[in-house]
Amino acid sequence: MTIRNRHEIDSPGISDDRLAPMRIAFYAPMKSPNHPVPSGDRQMARLLIKALEHAGHEVAVASELRSFAAKPQAEHYAAVLEEADGEISRLSTLWASKGKPDLWFCYHPYYKAPDLIGPKLASAFAFPYVTAEASYSSRRNVGVWIETQASVEETVKIAALNICFTHRDRDGLAKIAPDATFAMLLPFIDTSAFEASPHSGSSGLIAVAMMRPGDKLDSYRMLARALERLPEVAWTLAIVGDGPCRAQVEAEFTALPSGRIEWLGKKEPDEVPEVLSKAGIYVWPGCGEAYGLAYLEAQAAGLPVVAQNTAGVPEVVCAGKTGILTPHDDVDAFAGAIARLLTENGERQVMGQAARNFVMLERSLDAAAVRLGTMLPTGAAIR
Repeated sequence: MTIRNRHEIDSPGISDDRLAPMRIAFYAPMKSPNHPVPSGDRQMARLLIKALEHAGHEVAVASELRSFAAKPQAEHYAAVLEEADGEISRLSTLWASKGKPDLWFCYHPYYKAPDLIGPKLASAFAFPYVTAEASYSSRRNVGVWIETQASVEETVKIAALNICFTHRDRDGLAKIAPDATFAMLLPFIDTSAFEASPHSGSSGLIAVAMMRPGDKLDSYRMLARALERLPEVAWTLAIVGDGPCRAQVEAEFTALPSGRIEWLGKKEPDEVPEVLSKAGIYVWPGCGEAYGLAYLEAQAAGLPVVAQNTAGVPEVVCAGKTGILTPHDDVDAFAGAIARLLTENGERQVMGQAARNFVMLERSLDAAAVRLGTMLPTGAAIR
């Protein structure tokens, strides 16, 4: 492997030879891949397990302990620390009798969900510790989160490798741990469900997102305001999603002609490809979006994207090639981009085909497996 400035592993410098199969202990402190409630976080955890398995490794979820806390509560953190000690004892006993794993893989440790298990076990059993999608923001140094932030910082520093999905996350980690080792693994999806279902050629708009407070509700609100600016343009919108803010979301769209909006409700993951294939343009502002796997799914179905050039969206949409990215919080620009793709049939079709090619060739599960298969550390590589 080629180690660059800030100990960064760069894909062109990695050999095509895959590592020997390893036994990997997988842990997601925010939400286990076995959690019953669907979310993008659970989806990515499952995708990572699939990619690691495709790379030839044996993967087992090491613990179901959820360290996540929505608010900085000292009582919750103390209780989780106690549970974490119990998990460390349980796994130590298990591995003493059945053999230890070759590597600990922690997905998405951050201030609300630190890994309180893996670093201690990696040190005790002398195997590599790896993070994926770790993130750090100094703005979160308040209350008990000062302690969890310190935990995340130490996690990143001792990791043999920190796998980053966005350049924004990598840069944030590099500020607190300039000597840490980083590698980029850009967001990906399992494209198998989209291989036989390119879009129908429709020009209909579609959005797929949960209906919850915060960034999701803000995106729905911005989408509604943008469509209100297009009274002379013929459009239809299908909305896939449900959640605690369903009534608030519907209220945002009451000023628009009801006959133009189809509320499809919640769809299971295996139903989404067919729904996307019947649309023509994926429209989702992406307020505060970490990156958004839904953008990749829409592009895999052959849909160009209209979104904001903000947060992690540029990591999954190629501006000017697979979609149009507009300035942050510019509703007029967002509306104009929608109108442009609705009226420019040729551009819409070219972007849609480019979007499909982009995801199928560069952001597939197989591509991620190859990348993962060459980057993971071996041996007792904990700092």
